[in-house]
Parts: sequence; structure tokens; C-alpha cells
Amino acid sequence: MPPPTLPESTKSFNLKYVKLGYQYLVNNILTFLLIPIVISILIQALQLGPTELLTLYESLNLGFIHIVCSSFLVICIATFYLMSRPRPIYLVDYACFKPPCSLRVPFAKAMEHGRIILSSQPKAVSFQMKIIERSGLGEETCLPPAIHYLPPELSMAAARDEAQMVIFSAMDTLLKKTSLKPKDIDILIVNCSLFSPTPSLSAMVVNKYKLRSNIKSFNLSGMGCSAGLISIDLARDLLQVHPNSNAVIVSTEILTPNCYMGNQRSMLLPNCLFRMGGAAILLSNRWSDNRRAKYRLVHVVRTHKGSEDKAYRCVHQEEDPEGHVGISLNIDLMVIAGEALKSNITTIGPLVLPASEQLLFVFSLLARKIFKKKWKAYVPDFKQAFEHFCIHAGGRAVIDELQKNLQLSAEQVEASRMTLHRFGNTSSSSLWYEMGYIETKGWMKKGDRIWQIAFGSGFKCNSAVWKCNRTIKKPMDGPWSDCIDRYPVHIPDVVKL
Repeated sequence: MPPPTLPESTKSFNLKYVKLGYQYLVNNILTFLLIPIVISILIQALQLGPTELLTLYESLNLGFIHIVCSSFLVICIATFYLMSRPRPIYLVDYACFKPPCSLRVPFAKAMEHGRIILSSQPKAVSFQMKIIERSGLGEETCLPPAIHYLPPELSMAAARDEAQMVIFSAMDTLLKKTSLKPKDIDILIVNCSLFSPTPSLSAMVVNKYKLRSNIKSFNLSGMGCSAGLISIDLARDLLQVHPNSNAVIVSTEILTPNCYMGNQRSMLLPNCLFRMGGAAILLSNRWSDNRRAKYRLVHVVRTHKGSEDKAYRCVHQEEDPEGHVGISLNIDLMVIAGEALKSNITTIGPLVLPASEQLLFVFSLLARKIFKKKWKAYVPDFKQAFEHFCIHAGGRAVIDELQKNLQLSAEQVEASRMTLHRFGNTSSSSLWYEMGYIETKGWMKKGDRIWQIAFGSGFKCNSAVWKCNRTIKKPMDGPWSDCIDRYPVHIPDVVKL
């Protein structure tokens, strides 16, 4: 009679607890090794009487000078350690731009405008319809006023109007939330990839809020959707060398001058996915901001694949044969994004993963070297390192690919999918709409770790790791305040128009 076999559910149940036991053992191995040593030392110390302790002290021959010198050495080492440590960087608060309802672009309106603008190109209209049906966007995403006109008003003045609407709105909200006075801003960084006027957008902010004449201002352009995390990295470096300072970062993308009016499929994609949005973030290195700050910056990891021609050209601004300027998205984009992600997580993994996951990854790497490709590559479980994931809402395909590669659950990518549905691809600011979603849901607790991942032209994959400083109460205002009760919503694979 064959031995009874365990049902599959019992096997998976047992395997789960074996893995949990392994993780607990490896992650706490030092504690398990030190406890017996400490206990044995305590037992030996308790067995000693007063006479033995006095004899032990006298045998050390510690004079007054020895004690003073030892104390001085300890103080010097402690002082050097504290002085050489990097300054903690706090995220005090942030604010996201919420477009007015009058700028909504429901599917019907988007397709009607497409048919009118591309009346002589029915195939291009049909292609746009297929993209929108499968995009994951909802009916409430917004476009700037100039694009609502027929034909769109793609002028410099209209682009400046959009920039002022988005940036000043986000800045006003940030200053109100943090009670920050414009004169107290020491560093200003504005990133906008495709609209780079003269004077710059950062100069526009300086002029509007009458910032100090000695402010350190920077304007980043052409760096794609990952420019927000590049701005965070730049602000971190500046705050390390400028003590007791505040840094304000503004992340946005101005769409008005970049609406593509041609019929090339690869260049029509951005028209279907990108929507208006922006965010303003306040960073500080002041110790006094420790208690009120929402988050502390732990790591920033940047990966650049620009040395490879295919990666460099996969997101490219160019003219089509008819002279229309647009952003061309290459068919190899997702493959290149996957390679950039692998390079990025190879760097960030040792910084954030627990010892149990690092050990399994090393064993897998060695096994693949020995057995070649017969041994399946081990994908580290990043759920052991982070409680929340903010994946750039660049499109449904981007979120699907990262969910698959990182083996994340539907709940762990919910913030990204719902941000794409409600606001569309808002470029570099999308990560902050996702953070806002998590906060408004009441999920952000003290000690939680957040991983922000963004991709950008060039090609770049950038990551930022934050640690929650305090349990965050559900905000009463913000971009999600009037609709959070409706989310999450079911997003079908295809929305029939």
C-alpha cells in the first residue's frame, strides 16, 4: 500500500513556515550567537565575590592618567563618528497639484478630438482608440486648457500659463501645509523634461515668491520621468554640505508644447498616456524638523544605461517625416526597462535586503555559475525589505512588468494602478500621487519602508528608499480626498469605446 501523500495546500503551508523559520534564524543569527556568550559571562561574574572583584580591578593597574586618557580617546572616537556621519535628510511634507474638473478628458472627448484633428488619418484614430481602451486610464484624467481647443493652441504663452497653474498651485499648497515662509527656502530645484524656457521655470518660481537673492536654484530638463528622483538625489547632496537648510523640489511635466500633431504610431502613444500633474516637496536637514517630518531619506540609487545605443534611443524626441515634433517610444522599451531594473536592484539589494534573502541570492548565483543556466535564477523577495511600493505610473505595461519581475501582489501595486487610472501618467510627479494614495488610505505607519521606482529617457532607472517617521493620519485635503472612497476600482483589460 503506497504511503499517504499530503495535499498541495498542506505542502505549501509547511513550505511557508519553513521559509519563515529560515528567515528568522538567518536574520537574527548574531543575536542567537551572542546570547549564550552574554549569559556565560554573567554567570561567571555572579560567581565572583567582592574580594575577587577587587583583586581583578587591582590586577588591571588602571591609574588616574590611564582612565583620563581612555575616556578622552572614547570621546574623540565618538565625536569623529558623529561628525563624519551623513546628515539625516527629512521629507517634511509634499503637495500634489489637483486639476480642476473643467479640464477632464473623458474617453468620448479624447476620441472626438482625435477624429477631428486626424480626420484624414482614420488608421491613426483607430490606433489611438485601441491604446486608450487598454491604457488603464479612467474618465477623470486631465489635460491643460490649450489642448482642449480645436485645434490645440501650442504656443509659448499657453505653455507658460500651464506651468504657472501647476507649479504655483503645488507651491501654494506646500507653503500652507508646512507654514514655510518663502524667505526660508535655501535650495530650489525644478525638474521639467520637455519645456525649458528662458528665463527658466526655477527663475519663474523665484520671481513669483520673491525668494532670496542668494538662493541656490537649479532647473533640470530632458531627464524624463525619473527626474523627480534625480532632483531628490541632487537635494540630498546639497543638504549634506549646507547645514540647517531647507530644499524645495518641484516636479512636473508641461504638456502644452508637446502635443504631437502627426500620425506616427510610436509618437502617438504619449498623447494617449500623459496627463497634467505636478508636485512640490520640502526636504530639510534641520534637527528641529525630525518630529514633524513625515519621512527620512534612506537611500537613492541611480542606474544609467545611456552608453548603450538601443537604450539611449528607446525614448527619443524627434521630427516625423512631415516635420511634426514628438516623443517616439521604441518597441524595445519594456525590454530595456527590465534590464535597467535588474541593474538597479543589483545595487540596491545589498543595501535593503535582509541577510536571509542575500544568502539565497548568493547561493543561486553560485549554482548558476556551476550548473550554467540549468539552475533557475532566484528573485529576491523585496517584500521582506519594504512595506509599500511606489512604481512609476508610466502605463499599464510598466506596472505589469514590474509586478511580474518583483513578484508583487495586486495590493502592493494598487497605489500605482489607481494613480494611473485617476490621474494618468503625470511623469516625474506620479510617485507623489501614489504616496498620497497610500496615506489617504491610512496605510502608512511609523517605521514603514517605501520603495519609489522610476524610469526615464536616456535610459535611466532610479530608486529612492524612505522610512516613515511617524504614523500618518488620513489627510483631509489633497488630490485623493474627494474620491478615495471609490478606490480601488476594477480596471478591465479592455474598455470598449
